[in-house]
Amino acid sequence: MKKLLYILTFFILFECSNPKENITPEINLNGEWQFFHEQTNNWYSATVPGVIHTDLLANNLIEEPYWKTNEDSLQWIENVDWKYQKTFTITEDQLQDDNIEIEFEGLDTYAEVKLNGKHIISANNMFRTWKVEIKPLLKVGENVLEVQFISPINYNKEKYNNYPYKLPSGCETGETRVSSFTRKAAYHFGWDWGPRFVTSGIWKPIKVNAWNDAKITDVYVQTKSISETEAILSTEITIESSNPEEKDIFIIINGEKHQKTIKNGSNTIKHELKIENPKLWWCNGMGNAHLYDLQVAIFDGDVKIDHKDSRYGIRTIELVNEKDSIGTSFFFKLNGKRVFMKGANYIPQDMFLPNVTDSQYHKLLTDVAAANMNMLRVWGGGIYENNIFYDICDEKGILVWQDFMFAGSMYPVDDEFKKNVKHEVKENITRLRNHPSIALWCGNNEIEVAWENWGWQKQYNYSAEDSSQIWNGYAEVFHSLIPNLVNELDLNRDYTPSSPSSNWGAPENFNHGSMHYWGVWHGREPFENFDKNVGRFMVEYGFQSFPGMETIKTFAVDSSQYLESPTMLNRQKSYIGNGLILEHIKQYYDEPKSFEAFVNLSQETQAKGMQMAIQAHINNQPHCMGSLFWQLNDCWPGPSWSIIDYYGKKKKAYEVIKTEFSK
Repeated sequence: MKKLLYILTFFILFECSNPKENITPEINLNGEWQFFHEQTNNWYSATVPGVIHTDLLANNLIEEPYWKTNEDSLQWIENVDWKYQKTFTITEDQLQDDNIEIEFEGLDTYAEVKLNGKHIISANNMFRTWKVEIKPLLKVGENVLEVQFISPINYNKEKYNNYPYKLPSGCETGETRVSSFTRKAAYHFGWDWGPRFVTSGIWKPIKVNAWNDAKITDVYVQTKSISETEAILSTEITIESSNPEEKDIFIIINGEKHQKTIKNGSNTIKHELKIENPKLWWCNGMGNAHLYDLQVAIFDGDVKIDHKDSRYGIRTIELVNEKDSIGTSFFFKLNGKRVFMKGANYIPQDMFLPNVTDSQYHKLLTDVAAANMNMLRVWGGGIYENNIFYDICDEKGILVWQDFMFAGSMYPVDDEFKKNVKHEVKENITRLRNHPSIALWCGNNEIEVAWENWGWQKQYNYSAEDSSQIWNGYAEVFHSLIPNLVNELDLNRDYTPSSPSSNWGAPENFNHGSMHYWGVWHGREPFENFDKNVGRFMVEYGFQSFPGMETIKTFAVDSSQYLESPTMLNRQKSYIGNGLILEHIKQYYDEPKSFEAFVNLSQETQAKGMQMAIQAHINNQPHCMGSLFWQLNDCWPGPSWSIIDYYGKKKKAYEVIKTEFSK
């Protein structure tokens, strides 16, 4: 009898820890593809994820884009439509699932997708995922997937030419300025620290997912309340059911089993978590960035049909942006405590985004934490970063000021554009909201301050009616559409419509809100003015320098290593760059006698300026409660405001900033 009880107990334990599963592995469609080159009338090998520039380079069809002045000779690529193709095999067993869908995590940007000759997707946004049911189109054996990319220039040329008025378009270079119409990373069209490479391609992974009956589409965790002995969190689990009738399932949340009834379509299941003696998530320098695991699985009877593992942190974050005795405050409270934010503005790490490796993310963010930073701003002219970026920020206690991807431009006001933006914003809030590192959603970079202070109305000869239409369209997106989505999808995080909220041109503005201070640089002011112009939260400020000679030699031959060479003139994207650097060098040091001396002194000068700025900000607490310098990193090798160059090499300012942020 004892032996029988032992066998039964073992069987029950074995069944609970090793449940039956009916989960079909995803089919990976990354790796080897082909692309068609119209000018040679040939197919060539391609790699997915990738972009056309990297595929052309891998086939020796172009020279290295970052070498010398090759940027100029490669502009033709953006005007060509490019076709990609892959053949993959499906077995009879793989067609047995009820639902089979293909998911493109990212298409850059305008693409028509066909499967076995049938159209399945029309993509028009680099920042969105594209997913569609494909089971009726699949067949046993070989299947052909085609992606036809349309040049953003070709796609939008007619719209650009026929639009009632010209739209300001960031730092875009080129004659046909279509970036305002294109939901694509703005920096690809040119910026004052990077080149113009307008990419096309399958820039993120592709997979085929198969499922039966039901699947988990999202798990959302929110901290509701915290005490010393208990934290209460709410979870919302979204389950998609393909069963035409209601169905009972079991859902297991961190080992707790619950029976639920789900209907056809989307189902939201709410559950409260109670954590005893919670370990809070703190930013770098204030404590441990403790993370908890959340494991969710759904069962049809005793068969597991899907599962999703997530991580979360227990913490509260609040932006205090309100009237006070001297103006308008702007500071963050983490777990109820005021925090002086120390950090930088982050841009994409490459012009060709699939080139960025996981190890590069780890190295850069390890350097951020080591420099005593506790916040990065993901700037609005780049991308909503890959999940690994936020995962590492979660682990290292780096808070993220997250811009939506709009920068220095005005945008169309038509319903189609706003509908596209709504999908983009909703998807990215949902993807990122579980990360404890996300501190703030920000509508855009510099658009409001530009509209009010940069003279666009006069520059573009807008009529009163034009100005009203443009501004009303702007307000609808950034003062209504986006904040409404934030309130709906991520109620416990704050939103600010634009950065900055005050312009540096007027002294009284330094008492109000967030500030981009460019008196030093664009205003040609001396470093001493950093101490005289301290805002409530300094979101941008900085000074340029060159990367070291080792990096310079990766893009310039010896004969090009002087400031007036075509290569160096191509590298310097700022309208006042080299001359302004030299002016400041001569204020503190002897005039450089060689190009190498200029390079070294540019870094010494940058370090001095950054030190003076950060000291002014830290010494003016609590008036000032944040110092985020421009900029952390580079997207190609060249002079810029960065303190870490394209290859991850630290400039002299890095150690100075590390020391100042330790105080």
